[in-house]
Amino acid sequence: MGQHDQRLDHLDHLMKALLAEIKPMTVSVLDGFVTGVLACPEMIQPQHWLSQVWGTTGVSNFKDRTTAEEAVMAAIAHYGFVREELMRSLTVKPVFGRDPSTGKTLWQPWVDGFTRAMSLSPDSWTDLLDKADEETWNNMAFLMALQDIATGQSTLSGPEVEETDSEAPRLIPDCVAIILHRSRSDLAEAIGATLPGSAAQNAGSEAHNDPCACGSGYVYKLCCGHH
Repeated sequence: MGQHDQRLDHLDHLMKALLAEIKPMTVSVLDGFVTGVLACPEMIQPQHWLSQVWGTTGVSNFKDRTTAEEAVMAAIAHYGFVREELMRSLTVKPVFGRDPSTGKTLWQPWVDGFTRAMSLSPDSWTDLLDKADEETWNNMAFLMALQDIATGQSTLSGPEVEETDSEAPRLIPDCVAIILHRSRSDLAEAIGATLPGSAAQNAGSEAHNDPCACGSGYVYKLCCGHH
Protein backbone atom coordinates (compact mmCIF):
# COMPACT_ATOMS: atom_id res chain seq x y z
CA MET A 1 0.00 0.00 0.00
CA GLY A 2 1.40 3.38 -1.04
CA GLN A 3 1.77 6.43 1.19
CA HIS A 4 -1.23 8.12 -0.44
CA ASP A 5 -3.47 5.11 0.22
CA GLN A 6 -2.24 4.87 3.81
CA ARG A 7 -3.07 8.55 4.35
CA LEU A 8 -6.58 8.05 2.96
CA ASP A 9 -7.13 4.97 5.13
CA HIS A 10 -6.05 6.92 8.20
CA LEU A 11 -8.38 9.79 7.29
CA ASP A 12 -11.22 7.31 6.76
CA HIS A 13 -10.56 5.79 10.20
CA LEU A 14 -10.70 9.22 11.85
CA MET A 15 -13.94 10.21 10.12
CA LYS A 16 -15.59 6.94 11.13
CA ALA A 17 -14.80 7.77 14.76
CA LEU A 18 -17.52 10.43 14.61
CA LEU A 19 -21.13 9.59 15.43
CA ALA A 20 -23.00 8.49 12.31
CA GLU A 21 -26.12 10.51 13.16
CA ILE A 22 -24.37 13.84 12.53
CA LYS A 23 -23.44 12.57 9.05
CA PRO A 24 -19.72 13.33 8.86
CA MET A 25 -18.19 13.36 5.40
CA THR A 26 -16.70 10.21 3.98
CA VAL A 27 -13.27 10.41 2.37
CA SER A 28 -14.86 10.49 -1.09
CA VAL A 29 -17.21 13.33 -0.14
CA LEU A 30 -14.34 15.22 1.48
CA ASP A 31 -12.19 14.78 -1.64
CA GLY A 32 -14.93 16.24 -3.82
CA PHE A 33 -15.57 18.96 -1.25
CA VAL A 34 -11.98 20.24 -1.03
CA THR A 35 -11.72 20.06 -4.82
CA GLY A 36 -14.82 22.26 -5.01
CA VAL A 37 -13.35 24.64 -2.43
CA LEU A 38 -10.16 24.94 -4.48
CA ALA A 39 -12.11 25.31 -7.74
CA CYS A 40 -14.10 28.25 -6.41
CA PRO A 41 -13.33 31.53 -8.21
CA GLU A 42 -13.14 33.18 -4.78
CA MET A 43 -10.66 31.94 -2.18
CA ILE A 44 -12.34 30.18 0.75
CA GLN A 45 -10.34 30.05 3.95
CA PRO A 46 -10.24 26.81 6.02
CA GLN A 47 -12.19 28.37 8.88
CA HIS A 48 -15.13 28.78 6.51
CA TRP A 49 -15.24 25.19 5.23
CA LEU A 50 -13.60 22.94 7.81
CA SER A 51 -16.56 22.78 10.23
CA GLN A 52 -18.78 21.27 7.52
CA VAL A 53 -16.48 18.25 7.29
CA TRP A 54 -17.57 16.98 10.70
CA GLY A 55 -21.28 16.74 9.92
CA THR A 56 -24.60 18.52 9.79
CA THR A 57 -24.15 20.23 13.15
CA GLY A 58 -20.84 21.80 12.22
CA VAL A 59 -19.47 20.63 15.58
CA SER A 60 -17.29 17.54 15.89
CA ASN A 61 -17.90 14.95 18.58
CA PHE A 62 -14.50 13.29 18.75
CA LYS A 63 -13.82 11.27 21.86
CA ASP A 64 -10.92 13.46 22.93
CA ARG A 65 -8.93 16.54 21.97
CA THR A 66 -6.02 14.54 20.60
CA THR A 67 -8.23 12.70 18.11
CA ALA A 68 -9.94 15.94 17.12
CA GLU A 69 -6.63 17.67 16.44
CA GLU A 70 -5.40 14.67 14.48
CA ALA A 71 -8.56 14.71 12.33
CA VAL A 72 -8.24 18.43 11.65
CA MET A 73 -4.62 17.99 10.59
CA ALA A 74 -5.56 15.04 8.37
CA ALA A 75 -8.34 17.00 6.65
CA ILE A 76 -6.07 20.00 6.12
CA ALA A 77 -3.34 17.70 4.82
CA HIS A 78 -5.70 16.22 2.24
CA TYR A 79 -6.73 19.73 1.20
CA GLY A 80 -3.04 20.51 0.75
CA PHE A 81 -2.48 17.35 -1.29
CA VAL A 82 -5.33 18.16 -3.68
CA ARG A 83 -4.13 21.78 -3.91
CA GLU A 84 -0.64 20.63 -4.92
CA GLU A 85 -2.10 18.35 -7.59
CA LEU A 86 -4.18 21.19 -9.04
CA MET A 87 -1.27 23.61 -8.98
CA ARG A 88 0.89 21.07 -10.78
CA SER A 89 -1.38 20.32 -13.73
CA LEU A 90 -4.92 21.59 -13.04
CA THR A 91 -6.21 18.04 -13.31
CA VAL A 92 -8.23 16.05 -10.79
CA LYS A 93 -7.92 12.45 -9.67
CA PRO A 94 -11.18 11.89 -7.79
CA VAL A 95 -11.25 9.52 -4.83
CA PHE A 96 -14.30 7.45 -5.68
CA GLY A 97 -15.80 4.87 -3.37
CA ARG A 98 -16.63 1.31 -4.37
CA ASP A 99 -19.65 -0.82 -3.55
CA PRO A 100 -18.22 -3.74 -1.53
CA SER A 101 -20.87 -6.17 -2.77
CA THR A 102 -20.80 -5.36 -6.50
CA GLY A 103 -17.46 -3.63 -6.98
CA LYS A 104 -19.26 -0.78 -8.73
CA THR A 105 -17.59 2.64 -8.66
CA LEU A 106 -19.56 5.10 -6.53
CA TRP A 107 -19.07 8.58 -8.00
CA GLN A 108 -22.14 10.12 -6.31
CA PRO A 109 -20.47 11.00 -2.96
CA TRP A 110 -17.67 12.84 -4.74
CA VAL A 111 -20.10 14.94 -6.79
CA ASP A 112 -22.11 15.62 -3.65
CA GLY A 113 -18.98 16.96 -1.97
CA PHE A 114 -18.10 19.17 -4.92
CA THR A 115 -21.57 20.71 -5.11
CA ARG A 116 -21.63 21.23 -1.34
CA ALA A 117 -18.48 23.31 -1.72
CA MET A 118 -20.15 25.39 -4.41
CA SER A 119 -22.83 26.39 -1.90
CA LEU A 120 -20.16 28.08 0.23
CA SER A 121 -19.81 30.87 -2.30
CA PRO A 122 -22.88 30.78 -4.57
CA ASP A 123 -22.49 34.35 -5.80
CA SER A 124 -19.01 33.70 -7.19
CA TRP A 125 -20.25 30.63 -9.07
CA THR A 126 -23.27 32.55 -10.40
CA ASP A 127 -20.95 35.29 -11.59
CA LEU A 128 -18.73 32.71 -13.30
CA LEU A 129 -21.70 31.17 -15.11
CA ASP A 130 -22.96 34.59 -16.19
CA LYS A 131 -19.62 35.16 -17.95
CA ALA A 132 -18.93 31.55 -18.97
CA ASP A 133 -18.41 30.38 -22.51
CA GLU A 134 -20.63 27.64 -23.89
CA GLU A 135 -18.20 24.85 -23.08
CA THR A 136 -17.92 25.82 -19.42
CA TRP A 137 -21.67 26.28 -19.12
CA ASN A 138 -22.34 22.85 -20.63
CA ASN A 139 -19.86 21.14 -18.33
CA MET A 140 -21.40 22.86 -15.32
CA ALA A 141 -24.82 21.71 -16.53
CA PHE A 142 -23.48 18.17 -16.85
CA LEU A 143 -22.15 18.27 -13.29
CA MET A 144 -25.51 19.49 -12.03
CA ALA A 145 -27.21 16.71 -14.00
CA LEU A 146 -25.00 14.21 -12.18
CA GLN A 147 -26.03 15.71 -8.86
CA ASP A 148 -29.69 15.37 -9.86
CA ILE A 149 -29.09 11.70 -10.60
CA ALA A 150 -27.31 11.25 -7.26
CA THR A 151 -30.21 12.83 -5.36
CA GLY A 152 -32.95 11.05 -7.34
CA GLN A 153 -34.20 14.27 -8.95
CA SER A 154 -33.13 13.58 -12.53
CA THR A 155 -35.65 13.95 -15.35
CA LEU A 156 -33.66 11.59 -17.58
CA SER A 157 -35.17 8.24 -18.53
CA GLY A 158 -34.13 5.06 -16.73
CA PRO A 159 -31.81 3.88 -19.52
CA GLU A 160 -30.25 7.35 -19.78
CA VAL A 161 -29.59 7.41 -16.05
CA GLU A 162 -28.01 3.94 -16.20
CA GLU A 163 -25.77 4.94 -19.10
CA THR A 164 -24.71 8.20 -17.45
CA ASP A 165 -24.09 6.36 -14.19
CA SER A 166 -21.71 3.94 -15.88
CA GLU A 167 -19.89 6.69 -17.78
CA ALA A 168 -19.68 9.23 -14.94
CA PRO A 169 -16.40 8.01 -13.36
CA ARG A 170 -14.66 8.47 -16.70
CA LEU A 171 -16.29 11.81 -17.56
CA ILE A 172 -16.01 13.61 -14.22
CA PRO A 173 -12.24 14.33 -14.27
CA ASP A 174 -12.34 16.08 -17.66
CA CYS A 175 -15.60 17.82 -16.80
CA VAL A 176 -14.14 19.33 -13.62
CA ALA A 177 -10.83 20.13 -15.31
CA ILE A 178 -12.64 22.18 -17.95
CA ILE A 179 -14.50 24.05 -15.22
CA LEU A 180 -11.20 24.65 -13.40
CA HIS A 181 -9.70 26.26 -16.50
CA ARG A 182 -12.39 28.92 -16.25
CA SER A 183 -12.91 29.21 -12.50
CA ARG A 184 -9.15 29.19 -11.79
CA SER A 185 -7.85 30.79 -14.95
CA ASP A 186 -5.05 32.28 -12.83
CA LEU A 187 -3.65 28.79 -12.24
CA ALA A 188 -4.24 27.69 -15.81
CA GLU A 189 -2.19 30.62 -17.11
CA ALA A 190 0.51 30.25 -14.47
CA ILE A 191 1.21 26.58 -15.18
CA GLY A 192 0.29 26.57 -18.86
CA ALA A 193 -2.20 23.76 -18.35
CA THR A 194 -3.78 22.37 -21.51
CA LEU A 195 -7.55 22.34 -21.66
CA PRO A 196 -8.93 18.78 -21.84
CA GLY A 197 -10.61 18.20 -25.17
CA SER A 198 -8.93 21.22 -26.74
CA ALA A 199 -8.42 21.48 -30.48
CA ALA A 200 -4.74 20.57 -30.04
CA GLN A 201 -5.65 17.33 -28.30
CA ASN A 202 -8.49 16.48 -30.65
CA ALA A 203 -7.08 17.31 -34.06
CA GLY A 204 -9.33 15.85 -36.71
CA SER A 205 -12.29 15.72 -34.32
CA GLU A 206 -14.51 18.43 -35.77
CA ALA A 207 -17.01 20.16 -33.47
CA HIS A 208 -15.79 18.10 -30.52
CA ASN A 209 -16.67 20.91 -28.12
CA ASP A 210 -19.89 22.00 -29.82
CA PRO A 211 -23.35 21.20 -28.39
CA CYS A 212 -24.25 17.62 -29.21
CA ALA A 213 -26.63 17.22 -32.14
CA CYS A 214 -28.78 14.78 -30.16
CA GLY A 215 -30.23 17.72 -28.22
CA SER A 216 -29.05 16.61 -24.79
CA GLY A 217 -27.63 20.04 -23.99
CA TYR A 218 -24.15 18.62 -23.31
CA VAL A 219 -21.07 19.18 -25.44
CA TYR A 220 -20.37 16.46 -28.01
CA LYS A 221 -17.37 14.98 -26.19
CA LEU A 222 -19.46 14.48 -23.03
CA CYS A 223 -22.36 12.96 -24.91
CA CYS A 224 -22.45 11.00 -28.18
CA GLY A 225 -18.73 11.60 -28.64
CA HIS A 226 -18.08 9.12 -25.85
CA HIS A 227 -20.02 6.28 -27.48
